[in-house]
Amino acid sequence: MFRLWAKIYTNNHLIKDITIEDPTKDTRTHKIFNALEQVCYGFDLSKPIWLNSTIDEFKRHSKTRFNQDAFVDRIDFDYLEIQIIEED
Repeated sequence: MFRLWAKIYTNNHLIKDITIEDPTKDTRTHKIFNALEQVCYGFDLSKPIWLNSTIDEFKRHSKTRFNQDAFVDRIDFDYLEIQIIEED
């Protein structure tokens, strides 16, 4: 089972969170992108842009943060954090 945990923070306080599960046999990359799409739909956000810094952080820790620089639209929180909490 693949599970991704997404959290929205404002002033270092957790405002919202959601966990996305993906039991498919898809690739890890596809599972991440599909989960992020579901997170954005659930939080009513535009999809963030994967900057080099977010990619590098995600590769190292299976966790990254998307701040205002990663979104085309204006966001009303400090950052969106995603983290893989379980992989097959």
